[in-house]
Amino acid sequence: MGTHYEGSERELQTLNAFIKLVRATESINNRLNRHHAEVDLTVSQFGVLEALYHLGPLNQKSLGEKLLKSGGNITMVIDNLEKSGWVERQRDPEDRRAMLIHLTDEGEAFISSYFPQHLSRIVEEFDILSSQELEELATICKKLGLQEEK
Repeated sequence: MGTHYEGSERELQTLNAFIKLVRATESINNRLNRHHAEVDLTVSQFGVLEALYHLGPLNQKSLGEKLLKSGGNITMVIDNLEKSGWVERQRDPEDRRAMLIHLTDEGEAFISSYFPQHLSRIVEEFDILSSQELEELATICKKLGLQEEK
């Protein structure tokens, strides 16, 4: 279902594309987030675990920037992961003022078994697209995401 807005052809095209992009994103996220809910994991918690798993220890500021989360939000996410025993804070040996977030052995065991299952679900979601369509989609999304504010 498109928009009922009555405007220029360019406005209608843009609004319809935007609506489809948002609805597709929400549909995919809803299906994928059910997988997180099965293991009592939030999207932000998964993002932290995945970043630490693939990038190694990071400080909270770097994690917040990677996940597009505010400082207060990322602190709460890390606090909850720490309570679960999946991450721990350790002083940065190169900067004693800073703390690095590390996966615990338990956290690494969890994310190393969970991530491949999640990736498999993502691949299933995108199986409907050809390789060329995947590349085009990636290019378009990057172009939209990296444009400068006007």
